[in-house]
Amino acid sequence: MRKPGRHKQGWTYVIKYEPDYFGKKGFTSPKSLKREENVINVGELEELVEKLANTGMIAEKNGKMFIDLEKLGYTKLLGTGKINKPLIVKINAFSETAAEKLQKVGGQILRET
Repeated sequence: MRKPGRHKQGWTYVIKYEPDYFGKKGFTSPKSLKREENVINVGELEELVEKLANTGMIAEKNGKMFIDLEKLGYTKLLGTGKINKPLIVKINAFSETAAEKLQKVGGQILRET
């Protein structure tokens, strides 16, 4: 509750002795509600597949390379860049352009429901 007169006759007192009396307090949501996205672009997939193929952490399904981006810590696939190899990618969140680019070269996106 405010003290009476702080915004009228007591204004000079507020300016001199309590400059933070009026201020924006606001609301900050809890950290648990703020979700951080770890994204990867379609253009980076081929590079990632080559690195993982050298370490033996990638599987092959139906003659196409299978990559589980969720196990690698990625949460979303975006459509920036070009892709030339058909890949099968497992991820829950992706953009429409990423799905189009993968389907255009013969790949697909698997989504867990």
